Amino acid sequence: MPKVVSIHSYRGGTGKSNFTANLATTVALQGHRVGVVDTDIQSPGIHNLFGLESETMNKTLNNYLWGQAPIEDTAYDVSANIGLNGNGSLFLVPSSVKADDISRILSEGYDVRLLNDGFRKLVKNLQLDYLFIDTHPGLSKETFLTIAISHVLILILRPDKQDYQGTAVTIDVARQLKVRKMLLAVNKVLKTMNFDALRQKIEATYDASVAGIFPLSEDLVQLASNGVFCVQFPDHYVSNEFKKVAQQIME
Repeated sequence: MPKVVSIHSYRGGTGKSNFTANLATTVALQGHRVGVVDTDIQSPGIHNLFGLESETMNKTLNNYLWGQAPIEDTAYDVSANIGLNGNGSLFLVPSSVKADDISRILSEGYDVRLLNDGFRKLVKNLQLDYLFIDTHPGLSKETFLTIAISHVLILILRPDKQDYQGTAVTIDVARQLKVRKMLLAVNKVLKTMNFDALRQKIEATYDASVAGIFPLSEDLVQLASNGVFCVQFPDHYVSNEFKKVAQQIME
């Protein structure tokens, strides 16, 4: 049974796209067929992590939403780009980085039902085991519908008062939408903090499981989105934490 996994955060700057790319790749490395859709249409960027140059993106999610191409024609096999070497497959549906396309989406919007229909077609036509959705931060009609169809929702937050408040609102919405499984991931945590105490505090506050706690890593910062971290540093603490989160998704 294929699984749809949404990665979301209430605020921008949480490292959501980097998290999505690494988690999806970690799952693919277990031999699965994995798809990633960049629905952060207003500010796309996850294609950089997968080594997909904007000049080669002839068709994007925008073209599907405008009725110009089937959803599967906008999917790019980036398995070789990130070095999966036969251990699973990974397909990316990017959003357009062209200023005119972004402006058109912002002014006209799009049919969210068409987007969700596209998710189902993508899973079926590419025979995916997992579909990861990199969402746009905040709450909107589009976000609500994407969350509602997800088998797993991962909410990313930083140990920051604004993130705490925004996450509380998002969790309340997710519970009203009856999300099947919800996990929290705490990102960009200073290494001087007590991770166990932080986990206990967050789980008690939200009555939700913390799937992983990720430190603010200089190695990750230095990579500067030039590739997928867990492939280039497979034995790093951060990569091992992604493996723990992936295991909870694949259970």
